[in-house]
Amino acid sequence: MGISVPILVITISLHLIAFVLAVGAERRRSTARVLPDEYDEKTYCAYATDASTVYGLTAFGLLLISQALINGVTKCLCFGRGMMGGRSTTYAVFFFIFSWVSFLAAEACLLAGSARNAYHTKYRAIFHVEHLSCATLRKGVFAAGAALTLISMMASILYYWTHSKADTGGWQKHQNEGLGMTTSNFTENEHQLKASEFEKV
Repeated sequence: MGISVPILVITISLHLIAFVLAVGAERRRSTARVLPDEYDEKTYCAYATDASTVYGLTAFGLLLISQALINGVTKCLCFGRGMMGGRSTTYAVFFFIFSWVSFLAAEACLLAGSARNAYHTKYRAIFHVEHLSCATLRKGVFAAGAALTLISMMASILYYWTHSKADTGGWQKHQNEGLGMTTSNFTENEHQLKASEFEKV
């Protein structure tokens, strides 16, 4: 199996879009203000937009699609035909593990950030008596997800490239062996035919 340019383009595009969305989620984190209730003597948390949650979950989905695509094409390293031994196979195994670790870390940041950003404080406090603390997402969670998205992209590309190199090398080796055996049998049959014709003469 050789390297497919469309697969690379789709993988890189999905990762870059997810990266942009993760950066947007970091910049659009929900903020909250403590405001007095106009109907009683209590305060409540007024939250801004939840755009970060939408951005984070969209980035989460795009990363999931990209990872499924790469592992579907390579048959998740374990379910395809055997690859050639050597450095290419070793590198393929290493980048396979590295791509999964970076993918899971990025997904964890995006999912946790989205969930935390969507959480709003539900209780109220008595005005001028209790201090109301509004729950908000801390800075840097989506930024970490964005950075890990880029690392996941590089790991996925390197895994796909090394897997294709090892897999193609193994296939070419077996193909040449098969051609050699076919040629040898054909030559042997030709010699036998000539010998029988010589005996008839």
